[in-house]
Amino acid sequence: MYTEKVMDHFTHPRNMGEIEGANGVGMVGNAKCGDIMQMFLKVNDDGIIEDVGFKTFGCGAAVATSSMATELIKGKSIDEALKLTNSAVVEALEGLPPQKLHCSVLAEQAVKAAIDNYHDRLEGKTDCECNCVNCGHEEEEHTETEE
Repeated sequence: MYTEKVMDHFTHPRNMGEIEGANGVGMVGNAKCGDIMQMFLKVNDDGIIEDVGFKTFGCGAAVATSSMATELIKGKSIDEALKLTNSAVVEALEGLPPQKLHCSVLAEQAVKAAIDNYHDRLEGKTDCECNCVNCGHEEEEHTETEE
């Protein structure tokens, strides 16, 4: 059974959607359940996450954990956001059924993938037009640079 918080974040997700001008984007997925999460970060010059968004293809728990993860990192520094754990997401949602805990793991991984992408961009390791690392573009379409 889902908690009221899980149902609220599923039926009224926060920060849903792609962010124009995001400077950190990460995508993760779980082949077994089919859930895919994409996280978008807009980080200011002081390293604070000014805006965050997500796109999730998956079950209600996947949407709820994505939504809660965005709430937990918005307004935080990159270093604080890196400390986000799947346990913190579950706790903030007041629990998840055991068979849905993998969704909280994906939410944590999506945040960390977006932060990794943000760092890669700062270091000039990627300039992919679709704002990602390992985006899946065909090689001739891909504009990512590698060092």
